[in-house]
Amino acid sequence: MEEKNLICINCPLGCPLTVTLEGGEVKAVTGNTCPRGEAYARKELTNPTRIVTSTVKVKGGMLAMASVKTAGDIPKGKIFDCVKAIQDIELPAPVTIGQVVLPDVCDTGVDIVATKNVPARG
Repeated sequence: MEEKNLICINCPLGCPLTVTLEGGEVKAVTGNTCPRGEAYARKELTNPTRIVTSTVKVKGGMLAMASVKTAGDIPKGKIFDCVKAIQDIELPAPVTIGQVVLPDVCDTGVDIVATKNVPARG
């Protein structure tokens, strides 16, 4: 049996979790004060995912950049591919919150969406 120690990030409590694994399979999770901690530990050790945040260039906008993020979590192993796919995007102003900037980033089924309004220059 193998043990892994994690800190739960699902709420501000930051519970210290101990996960017992056998053959790569989660057998037990202890230390969590709510069910979300157990779910987090199981997912983190079997199929870790993340939300990716970044910025893109805006052409003709009141601001030169707009913040963006994945609309959902993506596999942790696709983060760098996702960031690379975002880096050369330049949007024409105006940009609106929720606007799809890049659909189905890196074949994850998750879109990159704008998280800031950027009006066009007067």
